[in-house]
Amino acid sequence: MKKALITGITGQDGAYLAKLLLEKGYKVYGLLARRATATTWRLEALDVFGKIELIEGDLTDVTSIIRAIEIAKPDEFYNLGAQSFVGTSWKQPQLTAQSTGLGALNCLEAIRIVDSKIKFYQASTSEMFGGMPEYPLQSETTPFHPRSPYGVSKLFAHWMTINYRESFDIFGCCGILFNHESPLRGIEFVTRKVTDAVARIKLGVQKDLHLGNIDAKRDWGFAGDYVEAMYLMMQQNHPDTYVIATGRTTTVRDMCKIAFKYVDLEYENYVVIDPQFYRPAEVELLLGNAGKAKEKLGWHAKTSLEQLITMMVDEDLRRVAEELR
Repeated sequence: MKKALITGITGQDGAYLAKLLLEKGYKVYGLLARRATATTWRLEALDVFGKIELIEGDLTDVTSIIRAIEIAKPDEFYNLGAQSFVGTSWKQPQLTAQSTGLGALNCLEAIRIVDSKIKFYQASTSEMFGGMPEYPLQSETTPFHPRSPYGVSKLFAHWMTINYRESFDIFGCCGILFNHESPLRGIEFVTRKVTDAVARIKLGVQKDLHLGNIDAKRDWGFAGDYVEAMYLMMQQNHPDTYVIATGRTTTVRDMCKIAFKYVDLEYENYVVIDPQFYRPAEVELLLGNAGKAKEKLGWHAKTSLEQLITMMVDEDLRRVAEELR
């Protein structure tokens, strides 16, 4: 039986990946950082909470990662843990650098020390590109220009993974994932903020929705599709870097249209532009070319944006209705 260790297992991607790996017959371990509030609701929602083994540890403490590796003895190590919200990274840049950047280095160093044969997956991000206008379509060869402390921290982790691959012959692969969402997305992310607001407005418990730059363009996919790409990267004979995206870009404005229209409302009547939600440096356009992933991994996005948004609205309608009971 193959074994996998996942950091960030209580997050959106971690929960979906744990479910996928369990279905494929893996023994799944997760690194669980102690927090004041309960963090396992996503694992419970996907009915995997009692089927995995959680090991206490933190990305900022390399000794805890070493211990986790010694306990789990994994064949595959998926590093999905991070301070992952771009907006917060300007308010907490040092914490973001420590968990998102140095956290990945701690994982790589722990693998090098304990067992360099462990396969390593690093969750890289389209935020590393920075959406430069001269590169409207981003691929594995597009130059990086991160425009947030989060993007800079992820780029450090990305290059460290490649450096350990080349320096120590560690199987380190990087998935440059474009925005991917689901009903398990955190409320701080714009897609979930929108679908939650749509549900509350429809059910009469919220009046409007405050957003920042609604003309920013993003390439949005479904997290359940994207974790399959992570798994496929780890099954290859050689480690590599892959862009994972849908190849379709949509404005926040048009995403709002889809969500509000689904419940027979007009977004213009409810969306309020609020300057407090503008970022110090905005990434205007993200659009990924996943041609390499399709050719080498046989992967492509299966879920359309319309399917994704309606799935999220349906789940938020259910959640809000339950709250009101």
